[in-house]
Amino acid sequence: MKEIQENERGLFEHFKFIADKGQTITRADKFLCDRIENFSRSKIQEAAQNGFLFANGIPIRSSYKVKPLDVISIELDFPKLELEIIPENIPIHIVFEDDDILVINKNPQMVVHPGYGNYTGTLVNALAWYMQDNPLFTSGDPRPGLVHRIDKDTSGLLVIAKNEDAKIHLSKQFFDKTIERTYNALVWGIPTEREGIISGYIGRSLKDRKVMTMFPDETHGKWSVTHYKVLEEIGYVSLVECKLETGRTHQIRTHFKSIGYPLFNDQTYGGDQILRGTTFSKYKQFVHNAFKICPRQALHAKTLGFIHPQTKKYLEFSSELPEDMANLISKWRNYIAVQNKNE
Repeated sequence: MKEIQENERGLFEHFKFIADKGQTITRADKFLCDRIENFSRSKIQEAAQNGFLFANGIPIRSSYKVKPLDVISIELDFPKLELEIIPENIPIHIVFEDDDILVINKNPQMVVHPGYGNYTGTLVNALAWYMQDNPLFTSGDPRPGLVHRIDKDTSGLLVIAKNEDAKIHLSKQFFDKTIERTYNALVWGIPTEREGIISGYIGRSLKDRKVMTMFPDETHGKWSVTHYKVLEEIGYVSLVECKLETGRTHQIRTHFKSIGYPLFNDQTYGGDQILRGTTFSKYKQFVHNAFKICPRQALHAKTLGFIHPQTKKYLEFSSELPEDMANLISKWRNYIAVQNKNE
């Protein structure tokens, strides 16, 4: 549970979790890191050093061993630059809506929530306009209704909670990993195994905090699992389907980079270079033109399934590939068809 509160320190976020009866003994910082999206262990450890980490109401160290039914809570300084959400009349593609949830198909290039360098023009700004009569979206919460997110340059489906009850139920499904999510991606090369599982510990690079990387253990990363299947081999690239078992930051992008098949035109993970193919100048020009057609990583959140928080019925939504990815795949198919014809 998260609340926004105020004391002599100003606004802060108060998180509280009750350990399950079957909770295995684990460090408090790891316990919280697994439950609070996009918060690092170092931030939790800093809160503990300042006396803002608690077990059953008593200040603890980050190394405290959480036991079954422990009440673990933490107070974190509220992100000051995210306090004011300005409603903006930005079009959003609504796939489904009722009194409890909103399912949207996010366009590429749209940031989900305000952050460094992106304080306007985000999905949250658009939702603040669309939901301006909804108390959840006028509460000052910088992430109202958000229970998950996708990267700025990734397109596809997102579910938004329209009330606190829906937010709690959906958040628990994401935490319990019962949400069904599949993505389509175009990757460089053709994986040796046409179907498989990529797993390992993902964390922020120790050299560049904006980049995620794989680690050998949980010291610097969180466990992650992606199931994948090659849908189509297109010469020097492959269209793959990815099913998420976990939902770490940049998970699919990091996983495919780690096995040598970066996403096409992924500038962060090396996919914006010509990684497969010939050295002919015509081929190089073709690839550079392909980069222009889809000027982002070729990744789309295609399907999303979950239990409705009110009706308890399973809902599943699917979306078509956006125009830039569809045109990119078509261009590759045509190029390979011509090459095969000329052989």
